[in-house]
Amino acid sequence: MPSPVMPTSKRANGKDGTAAVSAVGLRKSYGERLVLDGIDLRIPAGSVFALLGPNGAGKTTAVKILSTLITADAGDLRVGGHDLAADPQAVRAAIGVTGQFSAVDGLITGEENMLLMADLHHLSRAEGRRSAAELLERFDLTDAAKKPASTYSGGMKRRLDLAMTLVGGPRIIFLDEPTTGLDPRSRHNMWGIIRGLVSDGVTVFLTTQYLEEADELADRIAVLNDGRIAAEGSAEELKRLIPGGHIRLRFTDPATYQSAAFALREVTRDDEALALQIPSGGSQRELRSILDWLDSADIEADELTVHTPDLDDVFFALTGPANIPNQTKEDVR
Repeated sequence: MPSPVMPTSKRANGKDGTAAVSAVGLRKSYGERLVLDGIDLRIPAGSVFALLGPNGAGKTTAVKILSTLITADAGDLRVGGHDLAADPQAVRAAIGVTGQFSAVDGLITGEENMLLMADLHHLSRAEGRRSAAELLERFDLTDAAKKPASTYSGGMKRRLDLAMTLVGGPRIIFLDEPTTGLDPRSRHNMWGIIRGLVSDGVTVFLTTQYLEEADELADRIAVLNDGRIAAEGSAEELKRLIPGGHIRLRFTDPATYQSAAFALREVTRDDEALALQIPSGGSQRELRSILDWLDSADIEADELTVHTPDLDDVFFALTGPANIPNQTKEDVR
């Protein structure tokens, strides 16, 4: 298994070295089942951190612990500068949480859901109404504010859920699979909202089953497997861990294919498809070299494609091919 990637960039360590969330030696068991086996995390303020892992890996358990919903068995845990064990109330005041399952009450209107959250945060009546109005507008829910939330689409309910999380202005937000069940358009809309939050300086701790989502949003990604962090780094750092990049040349003329196969070295042949696979890291220099060689040899490929390892490859390599994301919801633990 590849070794974990360690932070190398200035951004990875935060502009001023401040960690919004940190965990050292986080452990949690349910009976004899060890769910989190001494994991370490450090999330810089104002960044997006994504926690990936197969179903039942412990992603939701990590979120529940760091958001004070359940207690850890061991670990030095700090959120928003507050010690989780010594001052959980201060942690709760600094964070917002959107879980896998909606907290929206469908029997009341979107506006009433927002005002209920404002009451829970002990905002004054005027401040609560102002905050609700601003967030409903920000999440494009003003026109639906007076309608029962039960009439909202899935995407609208998820936006309302996140808007409710932001009442009180938390600077750290935990999003546990925020786009599961949404259609592609709603998912992309939610990505835009998350990017907007981060641009305002909010820190986002994200768990997701969608590898594309982590690739799109996260500054850093950790892969959780068997209760441990199998690897951590930026998306590009993680992709570089995995071999298998290649350039594929496909031909329609058998004679041209045979000529290219004979002349090129270190290629994998697919005689049935008339295709050659050349190991490559996907760099511009390597691609230019192959194109120059084809020109000099007067060989024309009918199709040239470049494959570089993606997060799917990383996920399968680190967690095993049987652990396929996007199939079922993760066990709540």
